[in-house]
Amino acid sequence: MWLKALSLVALLLPLSLHASDERLLIVGDSLSAAYGIPVDKGWVAELEQRLAGTRFTLEVINASVSGDTTANGLTKLPALVEEYSPAIVIIELGGNDGLRGLSIKKMSANLTEMAQIAGSAGAEVIIVGMQIPSNYGAAYTRMFADTFKRVAEANDASLVPFLLSGLESGLEWFQSDGVHPNETAQPVMMENVWAVLEPLLEEKF
Repeated sequence: MWLKALSLVALLLPLSLHASDERLLIVGDSLSAAYGIPVDKGWVAELEQRLAGTRFTLEVINASVSGDTTANGLTKLPALVEEYSPAIVIIELGGNDGLRGLSIKKMSANLTEMAQIAGSAGAEVIIVGMQIPSNYGAAYTRMFADTFKRVAEANDASLVPFLLSGLESGLEWFQSDGVHPNETAQPVMMENVWAVLEPLLEEKF
């Protein structure tokens, strides 16, 4: 009798492990695509390593592309959601909108639609906030930074207030272009995301 029970457990165990696997989809720009550094040194790779040491069996899908704006992300997201059926979607876009001086109203609309697409598919959504240099003007930079919080609140999404928080102290954290974080900055960026992702995982998974 116990042999039959043991056999049944052996048959069900792989199925149970497979069923617990979930996907985390990251849709971002160069900051998440590890621009200028080895991909395995980027914050997304750091996140995969952190997850490997937890009970959460999340497969990380990094669909980030350098140069992407919120419009690019919105165009790609429906197909990505359909293909991967993610449990969590991290949206790290907007930096290029700001640097190009694009419409904040349009950026907000794009982020909102992305959050709604992911949410309607059953995914938990995390919006990653960004800031831009003050030389774009006080009004624009303030409105830009506030947009991420407003979108997150309006769509019941979690918010990483600022991906580069902790890196404001100097250029030693950045590559020669002064814009893209270097390898030493990646663990800091990952911790900023993890501070929001971990409570969500504990609550939902």
